[in-house]
Amino acid sequence: MEAFNAGDFDSLDRFYTKEAVAVWEPGNPLSGDARRDYQRAFMARGPKMTAVPRQTFVTGDTALLIVDWVIETVDDSGTPERMEGVGVDVLRLGDDKVWRYAVDDPYGQG
Repeated sequence: MEAFNAGDFDSLDRFYTKEAVAVWEPGNPLSGDARRDYQRAFMARGPKMTAVPRQTFVTGDTALLIVDWVIETVDDSGTPERMEGVGVDVLRLGDDKVWRYAVDDPYGQG
């Protein structure tokens, strides 16, 4: 969340697996360069996020998180926009002991 709120795309991107899938628009999963390009453009708007884990389940090197989140940002015209949802995220523990998103679905319960 610190990297997100600081607008630090490069640091934030390190918290995703190489093959991560993100579903920032319901029904539109993105991975690879498409995921990075979408996130980089979104981060350029200066969004600020709060997130509160609702549930966390860990088994071995895999974790499932259910997260309540709110993002304050602006839309394409610069009008303030508030986004919120319940995310369903799958993370994997890397060899370096860092948890990284394999699936990032902010609207997972929508």
